[in-house]
Amino acid sequence: MSDDSLRDRIDTSKPHSARFWNYFVGGKDNYEVDREIGDQIKSIFPGLVDVAVTSRRFLGRAVEYLAGEQGVRQFLDVGTGLPTADNTHEVAQRVAPDARIVYVDNDPIVLAHANALLTSTAEGRTAYLDADLYDPEAVLKAAAGTLDLSRPVGLMILNTLGHVAEYERARELVRRLMAGLPAGSHLVISDSTATSEGMIAASEAYNASGAVPYYVRPVAEIAGFFDGLELVEPGVVRVPEWRPGALGDAGTGAVDAYCGVGRKP
Repeated sequence: MSDDSLRDRIDTSKPHSARFWNYFVGGKDNYEVDREIGDQIKSIFPGLVDVAVTSRRFLGRAVEYLAGEQGVRQFLDVGTGLPTADNTHEVAQRVAPDARIVYVDNDPIVLAHANALLTSTAEGRTAYLDADLYDPEAVLKAAAGTLDLSRPVGLMILNTLGHVAEYERARELVRRLMAGLPAGSHLVISDSTATSEGMIAASEAYNASGAVPYYVRPVAEIAGFFDGLELVEPGVVRVPEWRPGALGDAGTGAVDAYCGVGRKP
């Protein structure tokens, strides 16, 4: 795809979730409109910054767990977002240089930055798919060009499912993705949750900004994504509480975001 066609698809007149999140985690790939809504939401609910930062740290711990303790060598990261530090492939290939990672997003902004993601160790491989969460079978088919789907895969869906307004549809999409992966694969999810008035107010302000809406859910609904899977200890918990270890989030308090990792039996 040409640079001109990508630019035609990028709307800088409205806030954008990937750029907005990039701003919150200290990235530079955002515009004034994203920073304006970001600052507005920080004034409403400063805790959303902790959600962004601790969710990013959870990604690192989860990938380290899968690659280091479970021997997973393949990762499918759906809803990639904009690259910052310690992306999935960087963490995985530090643990296992032969790890293979496929990033999936259908956003032109993320696509424009794909070259930053398409780095890899010589032993491993990293690929980017311009594909849509709403077509899981097409995602899996395309990912099979890089991954061996007869072997376990770590399916990463972080801070993405809130874009799917209907909860049952979101669950169906997750089920269809996991259905195409073999036993021993793992599902990794984190998302903002409707666990405080501040988070709910921040979500409402963001959705009123003209951006593509993002819906925060009750914790029970986050847990529901793992139905049929074997939850890894400590289960579905606030993101700083999932195996904090060396990358602990001490001092972040009760952030309004939950996460979990589940294994397909």
